[in-house]
Amino acid sequence: MQARRIKKSSRRRMPYKRGLEIEGGDKMNANESRQGLGMLTLGALGVVYGDIGTSPLYTMKEVFNPSHGVPLDAANIIGAVSVIFWALMVVVTLKYVILILRADNRGEGGVMALTALAANGTPARRTALLVIGVLGAALFYGDSVITPAISVLGAVEGLGSITPAFEPYIVPISVAIIVVLFMAQRFGTGTVGKLFGPVITLWFTVLGIMGALQVVSQPGILAALNPLQAIDFLQARGWHLFLIMGSIVLALTGAEALYADMGHFGARPIRLAWTGLVLPSLALNYMGQGALLIADPTALESPFYRLFPTYLLIPAVLLATAASVIASQATISGAYSMTRQAIQLGLLPRMRILNTSQEYGQIYVPLVNWVVMVAVLLATVGFGSSSALASAYGIAVTVTMFITTALTFFVVHHVWKYSLAVALAATAVFLVVDAVLVISCSLKILQGGWFPLVMGGAIFAVMTTWRRGRELLIDHIRRDDPELLPFITSLSQDDTAHRAARTAVYAVANPETVPQALMHNIKHYQVLHETNLILNVQFEEVPKVDEAHRVQVTPLVKGFWRVQVTFGFMDEPDIPKALELCAQQGLPIDQAATSYFLSREIVIPTRGTGMAHWREALFAMMSRNAGSVAGFFKLPDNGVVELGTRVQI
Repeated sequence: MQARRIKKSSRRRMPYKRGLEIEGGDKMNANESRQGLGMLTLGALGVVYGDIGTSPLYTMKEVFNPSHGVPLDAANIIGAVSVIFWALMVVVTLKYVILILRADNRGEGGVMALTALAANGTPARRTALLVIGVLGAALFYGDSVITPAISVLGAVEGLGSITPAFEPYIVPISVAIIVVLFMAQRFGTGTVGKLFGPVITLWFTVLGIMGALQVVSQPGILAALNPLQAIDFLQARGWHLFLIMGSIVLALTGAEALYADMGHFGARPIRLAWTGLVLPSLALNYMGQGALLIADPTALESPFYRLFPTYLLIPAVLLATAASVIASQATISGAYSMTRQAIQLGLLPRMRILNTSQEYGQIYVPLVNWVVMVAVLLATVGFGSSSALASAYGIAVTVTMFITTALTFFVVHHVWKYSLAVALAATAVFLVVDAVLVISCSLKILQGGWFPLVMGGAIFAVMTTWRRGRELLIDHIRRDDPELLPFITSLSQDDTAHRAARTAVYAVANPETVPQALMHNIKHYQVLHETNLILNVQFEEVPKVDEAHRVQVTPLVKGFWRVQVTFGFMDEPDIPKALELCAQQGLPIDQAATSYFLSREIVIPTRGTGMAHWREALFAMMSRNAGSVAGFFKLPDNGVVELGTRVQI
């Protein structure tokens, strides 16, 4: 129905100021005025920090995995904790909280929004950045599979600390929790989401308290606050530091959520939650686990749960399970949002999207839900433990983090207009750190890292195939269909044609050629409507388009108008609602007397120069199974006429 081209917006793009002045302030202030800073901060705790908040369940155990060959002595424990603490400070605090949260695209964050913001300039650079951004989006789905699996397994494994008799039931219980979690998605997270903030607040409070109790008993662990301890520890590892960093990265997973969810809460609440509760609690818990290991090296089998006395183990497992479900919910919801953005940027075919609440962002995508659930179950059963999944975890996350930093460089230099030297100074250190993390995780590809990479590669192939196929399809339509203006000019001069006293809306991908449905009406029914709208829908590389710029009406000839409707990639497309705005431009539309004529292309793959034959076959399959245009654009069920056209590409 729409061209689905990723095109540069020049008319509606707001001017961007230099980096230190950009904080998504307008959106943040609007959110604060409606809900209050405290409620937004509480919401950010529940949604943004669930993933990184469950990392203490398994990180320390993996750092000192016997296969890494790191002696479990006081010096190495202090050094490892120091590396974790300073990784949190550099990657999360300095990179995301201070720098990247400033790179908002009209208040929205995430790799898709950042790509749209950074992809300005020469066509070559623009194409390269778009490809990089699509790769980051594809890898995000790998994270959406691994996070629920490792979080739930890591929490349920606490049952083994209560009694070894529970160990055979850890995987079945995890599978049951995951199935219930995904089955509950269709009911929406609006009501349950209100509990996320308090539960995660309790979780971080418990993390901090239990860690602090161990720190008091072993105050020597506070030496980990000295960055020299981290440097000495890494230097002592030599080239083996990459093995260690592959485990350290587990403490950073979820950092990307700070930026991805900025549009829901604003930068300030996310910053307050991090500095006020999340960072202190994580630091205390990791130091507490280190202090425990110094006092009792046998606690390595489960350093997190050994922080708790025996009588608190069951409540600790229950709380950890709740926190892991919340962490999983955040990534699942993120997969829904990413899918909608990808659809509206022309990277995925239309899918059925259900709104589960009047609140923005509360959506449910059935196809994505069940595909992700199957993948999560395969990962849970196939890997069988959080330790095994730790090998698969990280590669997708770190590549996405590297892509985010690279895109931020282009924002600082080309959008905020800082000099090359300043842009490099702002991002070079983070690029080096991210590169080290990517290399470290790549060493675990054969041990499981291949899993999210294969998923991401498959999704990347799907996205690029769909976008290229749409381009070929639109080129075919533009080449084979007659030009619009000469055709309708001749129609307007024909007084013998019968005119129906209704409005016809012809949805087209190319507004310069004659809609197939219009030619069918003339050929088969010999009828013309009194009011005819040539409707073209565009999705631009901005999160939202305000109503003042939503619709543009252009008179053509008697009885014909061209109407362009523009949405942002975070907007919910509603064509009938958008057409009501035509009245402001002198074209009132009676919805009760309006018919929508849609052309559905039946793609026939042929061997040629357009794409590889397997990609053409894939595109044809996706096109056949794409969701309903009428449902996607909220067209009335009793007002739609759909006609099929066979097209060879």
